[in-house]
Amino acid sequence: MTLKICDKNYMHYIDTPSYDMELTSKYCKTLLVQLFNKVCSEISPEEFIVLDTISCNHGLCQRDLAKMLLKDRANTGRILDSLEKKGLIARINDTKNNRLVRKTDITKSGEEMLETLTRRFQPYHQKMWELFTEEDLHILKSSLKKIRDAISQIVEIQI
Repeated sequence: MTLKICDKNYMHYIDTPSYDMELTSKYCKTLLVQLFNKVCSEISPEEFIVLDTISCNHGLCQRDLAKMLLKDRANTGRILDSLEKKGLIARINDTKNNRLVRKTDITKSGEEMLETLTRRFQPYHQKMWELFTEEDLHILKSSLKKIRDAISQIVEIQI
């Protein structure tokens, strides 16, 4: 498919970094789904992401986890319920600012599952990321942060 680029004095959406980022995001999501279809039947991609995040951030409450993952609390709660039923996480009641909250932590079974899946995914990740130097990845992350900072000065958003 060949796209026609208009010869106007302004940038069209498909010529913007926003379009490139959205397109890249769609590719990443598609890769994740295809990778899970190949190497994992135990949990969903969303459950994996939540499990991985919890493993690095012990004691998160559902609200903080949802904010971190850019998901709504109801969806996050459903994923946590599923992981808890599978014995991969445990939730305990605690208080935060004099309010009852349920903090989440990964179980031994969850750690084992995460380690197994990480090993399965490693060859795929390695193949993709070997195309980039450490400097490339640093520049990419830095550039994305600059874009987020610039957008946050224009748009009111709470994440």
